Amino acid sequence: MKRTYQPNNRKKAKKHGFFARMKTNIINNRRKKGRKRLSK
Repeated sequence: MKRTYQPNNRKKAKKHGFFARMKTNIINNRRKKGRKRLSK
């Protein structure tokens, strides 16, 4: 039986990575706030 979580780095990056967040304002907002880590 397979476990539930089958990690896939490419899929994760496409959903939550830097470039996914560049398409919205999330990165800019976090930059303004002065966040150390901008994205996962």
